[in-house]
Amino acid sequence: MSIQIVNPGLLTTIQDKGRFGFQQQGVIVSGAMDSFALRAANVLVGNEENAAALEVTLMGTSIRFEADSLISICGGNLSPVIEGEPVPLWRPLLIKEGATLEFGACRSGARAYVAVAGGIDVPLVMHSRSTYLRAGIGGHEGRALKAGDRLGFGPPSESAEGYLKARQAASALRAGRWLAAEWFVGSESLPAYAKDPVIRVIRGREYDSFTEESQTAFVTRPFRITPQSDRMGYRLQGETLALKESLETLSEAVSFGTVQVPPEGNPIVLMADRQTIGGYPRIAQVITTDLPVLAQAKPGDSIRFAEVSLQEAQELHIRRELEFERLTRAIKLYLKAR
Repeated sequence: MSIQIVNPGLLTTIQDKGRFGFQQQGVIVSGAMDSFALRAANVLVGNEENAAALEVTLMGTSIRFEADSLISICGGNLSPVIEGEPVPLWRPLLIKEGATLEFGACRSGARAYVAVAGGIDVPLVMHSRSTYLRAGIGGHEGRALKAGDRLGFGPPSESAEGYLKARQAASALRAGRWLAAEWFVGSESLPAYAKDPVIRVIRGREYDSFTEESQTAFVTRPFRITPQSDRMGYRLQGETLALKESLETLSEAVSFGTVQVPPEGNPIVLMADRQTIGGYPRIAQVITTDLPVLAQAKPGDSIRFAEVSLQEAQELHIRRELEFERLTRAIKLYLKAR
């Protein structure tokens, strides 16, 4: 079973949760920008949440399915259609052999994740199937997908196989090239996706080295995401942030969501393809719970920062993970019920 990339759009890559355990050798984590959407897309089709899926960016991607497949689309609303007919997000979909899934204009968010029952079958590189574009490793030949690429996928799980057969039987009674499940992930279970979102942070290691005016501006003024932003980092433009005095720092480990401030004073938020170490002063760290929200912001959008304590950040993360565990159990029951 396979899919064919008809049009790769602006940028389409294969991603899973990332490549962990090799940063000491200078190999970045990479992985999905919006890990919540990736995980949800996978569990909706009976995969392990770390299975490889497609990350579609902004617009233009077209994918032809060469066999009946159980899929889901989660994340940003990029106007997905199957054979010209709009399809819903955040639920399992049966797509028929020979049908084409296309993404049009970006209505909200920036990235959509397409999971297929069985997962995208590409070789593991350092325990991950994620594409790291700058190094040319992982994914499909270490690069962004292009027109004509064919990708296989593994065997579906037992529950997904049963659900797929039930959907095939139901679709025989309905004209059309796809069939959606009646159940879906409700908005109350999703991250706080929003246009011009408020992103919560904890103080960074060099927070106290910034002037009081800069500390205040950081959490009260909006910042615009510039066109120079990508999977490595979001460059922000807004109130210039200044240090109290010149500061020399050693390069130290950084992570997804680290907010660095270069000498010119415009912050950079490090994203999924971040480097392993950095030497710019760190004013803040985006909390894990809000990373998916930030990942769905795009160039031109404005964001604001709000400070929370470390304890609040930890409690929010634990709550989110418990909610996701409950969501996963509920989805498994629905798949088994056919």
